[in-house]
Amino acid sequence: MSRSLSIYARSLIFNALYYANLIVHLIVALPTLVLPYPALRVFIRSYSRTSLWLLRVVCGTKVEWRGTEKIPKGACIVACKHQSAWETFALYAVLNDPVYVLKRELMWIPLFGWFMWKAGLIPIDRSAGMAALARMTARAQKALTCGRPRQLIVFPEGTRRPPGAPPDYKPGIVYLYGKAGVTCVPMALNSGLFWPRRSLLHFPGTVVVEVLDPIPPGLDKDTFFARLREMIETASTRLLHEAESEKKRSGT
Repeated sequence: MSRSLSIYARSLIFNALYYANLIVHLIVALPTLVLPYPALRVFIRSYSRTSLWLLRVVCGTKVEWRGTEKIPKGACIVACKHQSAWETFALYAVLNDPVYVLKRELMWIPLFGWFMWKAGLIPIDRSAGMAALARMTARAQKALTCGRPRQLIVFPEGTRRPPGAPPDYKPGIVYLYGKAGVTCVPMALNSGLFWPRRSLLHFPGTVVVEVLDPIPPGLDKDTFFARLREMIETASTRLLHEAESEKKRSGT
């Protein structure tokens, strides 16, 4: 079997197993809708870890976590590069109690949306401008001060961007950082090389996620924005070059 045909076949198998895994977890977790949130968190983390295991076993796509010791123990903002659907579930495997900011339409999906509401995920209507940003920020502040330390995951570019694409950071992250008053943890990755956006194919290799030095609260907005963008883009570009060099060495 040729390499391209093998990737196609493995991707089809993984996709079937990935969605089967999701459906099983959704059904088994139904009782958690009336239980305290920590019960649901067990199932979310299980779904994340079993999905990563399936991706490794079926497609040969591994993951390497770097710098996780830099994640603060308390509440923080995690500003993560967004290249793939991969990071929408995988970060649950390494963060203690994350809460995502995500587009509002995902909350309307039957059953799936119910669990997202239960988990406290924060919807944003990207077409509603500052009013939506203010509502999102109020919910984010509530999540960060709810009595248990949570990590608020934000994708600063708002949507998935292909590896190597020009950065397109939105001002919402600056507004949120200024209002939340907590540490911001930049996170770089290369997931789009192995799970491309708008594609059903999954490629063998190693997704690398690198936690960068935390940015303390209190910086002025221009300084924060420039530092965040420079840190994430520099590290993501380096990870892209690392993967390309490894691909050449292995001859794949």
